[in-house]
Amino acid sequence: MNAHQFTARPGLNDEGAAGKNVEAVRHLAADQASQAALQQATSAMVTTMRNQRWQDFIFHKVTLAFALSVLLVLAGIIISLMIGAWPAFKAFGPAFITTVEWDPVNDKYGALIAIVGTLSTSAIALIIAFPISFGIALFLTEICPAWLKRPLGTSVELLAGVPSIIYGMWGLFIFAPFFAEYVQPALAQTLGKLPLVGQMFKGPMMGIGILTAGLILAIMIIPFIASVMRDVFEVVPAVLKESAYALGCTKWEVVRKVVLPYTKIGVVGGVMLGLGRALGETMAITFVIGNAHQLSWSLFAAGNSIASTLANEFAEADTVLHVSSLFALGLILFVFTFIVLSAAKLMLVGLKRKEGTK
Repeated sequence: MNAHQFTARPGLNDEGAAGKNVEAVRHLAADQASQAALQQATSAMVTTMRNQRWQDFIFHKVTLAFALSVLLVLAGIIISLMIGAWPAFKAFGPAFITTVEWDPVNDKYGALIAIVGTLSTSAIALIIAFPISFGIALFLTEICPAWLKRPLGTSVELLAGVPSIIYGMWGLFIFAPFFAEYVQPALAQTLGKLPLVGQMFKGPMMGIGILTAGLILAIMIIPFIASVMRDVFEVVPAVLKESAYALGCTKWEVVRKVVLPYTKIGVVGGVMLGLGRALGETMAITFVIGNAHQLSWSLFAAGNSIASTLANEFAEADTVLHVSSLFALGLILFVFTFIVLSAAKLMLVGLKRKEGTK
């Protein structure tokens, strides 16, 4: 028994050693497999990171190209306008801006009538549109019942999408006859008798002219200003308004002391948006302003604007000075628009600084 046991031990030891060797081989194979998997994962990660870097690089360059394309287009517009306007400014000098005469027959041109018409119609439109837009936005956000808010708000937004030529046709065939028959006589009998402003409400009652163009422009920009004001009024936290109401404030006091201070930056932006639209409007103004190169104190008189002059005469301009003068008008309109946008930006920056110091 002892001898048998003694002779069996070497076999058992060999089997144990073989098992350990097999286990070691298995561990080695597992380590090699894990290292290979780790290398594959690392390689895949490096490849992915490389692809991501290339994607980020391409995305950055593409977006940069898009942004630079805007600047290139803007620079191209400015350069083309300046090149086109140079013969007119060379021939007439700075007096081109202050000259009233516009005579294609004798090839003499001045921009004052178009400038005055553009600024006058835009000012009239803004004076009329601002309080009406403010009232619309205030009603929609503070007073309007829930069942009426959605259809009324949708109607205001739809008005913003009506093409300008539709406004012009409506103004010429519907509004102008009504204005000439009922409104202009009433204005002449009332405001026309005032000592200082009376001269502005005298003249031929044809229904078309500076005042009519300003009114049509006001109707056109009201939806834009009202929509912006409504959106900014809606972002006022309800807790601020509810706290004011809890203190016994009226709706007007809440609007004046809570809503307007909170949203005045957006209100200024909406007003400037409407002014920019009014300055560049073309077709509607062309229909109702009268397209007459004359300067008058009367708002009833026919006039002209920069945009309507360009629309009416560009296709028929046949001399170098005529075409160049139209380019000069376009450059002046571009400068006006740039000034308006810059003023709006400066006002917004100033308002933000004042808010930051409070």
